[in-house]
Amino acid sequence: MAAESEVLKKLPASLSAKFQDSFAYLTIKDRMPVILTKVVDSVHRKKNNLGPEFGEDGAEDLKNIAGHISKLRYEIQTNKPVIPLEDDRSDTIIWNQILEKLTNENDNEPPKWFSSAWLYLECYMYRRLQESVELCKVMKDFDVFEESKNNAYYSSELAIQTLLTNLLVTVDNIETESDKKLSQNLLFQQYLQVSLWGNKCDLSISAGMDNAQTSCILDQLQSLKDNILIDDSSQIWNYINTKKGVHRIDIVLDNAGFELVTDLCLAEFLLSAGLAKSIHFHGKAMPWFVSDVTATDFSWTLKNLSATNNLAMSKFGRLWQDRIEDKSWVLHFDTFWTLPFDFAEMKSEAAELYKELAKADLIIFKGDLNYRKLVGDLKWNTTETFETSLRGFHPAPLVTLRALKSDVVVGLKEGQGEETKEKDQSWMVNGNWAVISFCDKTI
Repeated sequence: MAAESEVLKKLPASLSAKFQDSFAYLTIKDRMPVILTKVVDSVHRKKNNLGPEFGEDGAEDLKNIAGHISKLRYEIQTNKPVIPLEDDRSDTIIWNQILEKLTNENDNEPPKWFSSAWLYLECYMYRRLQESVELCKVMKDFDVFEESKNNAYYSSELAIQTLLTNLLVTVDNIETESDKKLSQNLLFQQYLQVSLWGNKCDLSISAGMDNAQTSCILDQLQSLKDNILIDDSSQIWNYINTKKGVHRIDIVLDNAGFELVTDLCLAEFLLSAGLAKSIHFHGKAMPWFVSDVTATDFSWTLKNLSATNNLAMSKFGRLWQDRIEDKSWVLHFDTFWTLPFDFAEMKSEAAELYKELAKADLIIFKGDLNYRKLVGDLKWNTTETFETSLRGFHPAPLVTLRALKSDVVVGLKEGQGEETKEKDQSWMVNGNWAVISFCDKTI
């Protein structure tokens, strides 16, 4: 991570929770306390079913986690000031320096839940959840979202089976297609859209409630096509095909469960079609935003696929484990992804990660949180260009695949936002509309 002096840079002004009609305010007032309540319930269930290997210390740890989270929920609901972290995780000093910086800038008044930058507050809430685990004696590897993530995966198994059966046919036939270039273009756009709409399944947006994919996503692509407000997939395809030797494509992951499987399908197609030689995946270093992918989630998914008696699921589960072994798939889990900085600050706050991303020929950013961090979570005019909104973040040509779940979006045509709002009042936040945005600028 960056040196302390770099961490103390001025944070950008972002969407605030102080306006009572804002999506940010409603998120903090309503959705976040519900998420915390569900986590407490899950912790109590874990405590009642705790294995003997954890003993009394484990039970006491879980009791303390539940108490810690209940206290956090009370702080949010009563608009208490944000407080420093007390665990010894490596990023604690950075979080506390940011808090000190914000406090100093506000006449020595620390941030409060209903009057401070939304992106910072959301990230801080999830970091406080991890703090409750970091302070444990024996439950330091406990994922407070494990139950909800696993349930979401199991609820989506039929849709996963259908998708992977289709992928198996695609991979088997890809070399025998008579018009390979045209076929690959159509399949590329199909799997790009599969990965895009996999992003509809987000447990943080549904406040931790069940949010599984229960139908075949391939059957929905045509009906969803008009809901893609920006579709740069043709430009992406042309870039991949005109660039001599696309060796590496990076995917910055979002949610576990069904969405992760859609991302793995896209990655497999890219390799099988010869459009990339290696795929680098970037996930979270700790449980984050309920359903974001951690190293444990990635491994758990491949093991579960491998263990099924469905041919396609078990075949890809084993193949993808082999891909990690032969390094055609590479996994990264950097702490920067779970800090409140937006990506324009990466070059100074996480220089090594920026250099790593710069090795890619193309970076695919998944989901709403990554989008918000790409554009700084700022109140942009919807017609502002995507390139401008990146504010100098150009490690490599990049794509964002995002279902809209917060009230910030750029790159729309004049009047497009107003037309969409006439069709759907909640178009910016309900996940039913999406963008595939591409920027090929590099610095």
